[in-house]
Amino acid sequence: MARYALLSVSNKDGIVELASALQDAGVTLLSTGGTSQHLQDAGITVTDVSDMTGFPEIMDGRVKTLHPKVFGGILHRRDNDTDLQSVAAHEMPQIDFVVVNLYPFRETVARPDVKLPEAIEKIDIGGPSLIRAAAKNHLWVSVLTDPRQYAAVIAELKSGAKTTATTRQRLMVEAFAHTAAYDRAIEQFFAGKLEPDLEQSCFPKQLDVSLVQTEVLRYGENSHQLAAVYRSGGDAGPSAVSAQQLNGKQLSYNNLLDLDAALGIVIRLKRPGVAVLKHNNPCGAAVADSLALATQRAFAGDPVSAFGSIVGMNRVVDVATATWLGKTSGLFVEAIIAPGFEPAALELLRTLPKWKNNVRLLAAGDFSPPKKLMEVRSIAGGALVQQSDNQPDEPETWQLVSGNKPDASLQAELEFGWAMVRAVKSNAITLSRENSLVGVGAGQMSRVDSVRIAIEKAGDRARGSILASDAFFPFPDSVGLAATAGIAAMIQPGGSVKDQEVIAAANAAGITMVLTGKRHFRH
Repeated sequence: MARYALLSVSNKDGIVELASALQDAGVTLLSTGGTSQHLQDAGITVTDVSDMTGFPEIMDGRVKTLHPKVFGGILHRRDNDTDLQSVAAHEMPQIDFVVVNLYPFRETVARPDVKLPEAIEKIDIGGPSLIRAAAKNHLWVSVLTDPRQYAAVIAELKSGAKTTATTRQRLMVEAFAHTAAYDRAIEQFFAGKLEPDLEQSCFPKQLDVSLVQTEVLRYGENSHQLAAVYRSGGDAGPSAVSAQQLNGKQLSYNNLLDLDAALGIVIRLKRPGVAVLKHNNPCGAAVADSLALATQRAFAGDPVSAFGSIVGMNRVVDVATATWLGKTSGLFVEAIIAPGFEPAALELLRTLPKWKNNVRLLAAGDFSPPKKLMEVRSIAGGALVQQSDNQPDEPETWQLVSGNKPDASLQAELEFGWAMVRAVKSNAITLSRENSLVGVGAGQMSRVDSVRIAIEKAGDRARGSILASDAFFPFPDSVGLAATAGIAAMIQPGGSVKDQEVIAAANAAGITMVLTGKRHFRH
């Protein structure tokens, strides 16, 4: 019996090459609409599905492949006499290949100006039905849903004119993942259109996370762990996953974690800002009137820890910044993420003798405000889900509880310190002065130990600095350490049963203290 392939794709990347390989393997091509025209324009002979079924496309293409001849041609079991009799009686083709990718629903609804009727028209009906039918009958039918699958299938066609059972099973699994993700994207879009009083909860009763693999990594956190990176659908704003890598070696698992953390810091800063990350914590950060100056001050925060660091910048990297990075002795950076790079700056960073092909340079595009996202964190037996802690702070709601009202300079310093401490692992303490990070205490089991570490890191720079704490002080002992170090002001959420003792200690030491009313734990 003659073998057929049905090709109907929105994404036409590689479809001409696949169609040519199918023809060379003796397969007759069936197609629809735009795909048919695209293949014919490339000089490939195609039979229109309507000519095969004897029924035209109707309703502006809403109905074109939903026909018994099409689905019988896909679904009949090649070893079942009753099925084969039906195929012969109704002149159904034997469709051994179904090549379908779906209407670009996610890409359409990601546009801020999308209208509801347009979104509805991008809900594919025939496509998912064809994919599911072919996947169900994968013992005989190959179903391709992604251009990235074409090369492997083409190779098998050239070696034996058909695909292997293992390949068909793999394609089947990927097909059901494809349609599941598609349906979930539709559900999430329309659920987001519900009026708040119609929603039972801000969290779905069933959470299906749909991610697309973009790359298999060299290894995970350690060399004995396998790892890969996946991209979420829709527009999540600038990210390390979607950024364009302009230079350097393959990114590692740890690189991506630190790049994400660096981006999360600098994207909130209004002035030119730089964050230097090590092990998911900032060891230096600064804002200034220029990116080059902010870079110098950020690296001065903890020069020892900054070796082999990840750097985030919230402005396009200019020549002045690249020049400073290149000429500074003993400086080595693993990766830089920024909105972009000036051509001359990019060329300079690419040709530095000590960096060259090693430093990874990532352009993330325009830094739009962080979106309200859910964070999903796996634990044994399940997952924890929460709203991301990416909402802007509200300094107008802060409460002065000790010392004089901050002037504009001190207020800016308090806001900078508060922006920094929310990016540090709890228990988190930061010291800053002149809008630059000078000391960090991170991830300690007791808050007072984090204070000691931050003061030790800052050294003489602690005097006159601003101390920020991501959560309340359970005892006044940290205030005593701050007073001894000469710290000028403290900012913390408040909320401890010993708040009054802590405030009294600050008053006695002459330290300005501001309560924010909101904590920023980062476990």
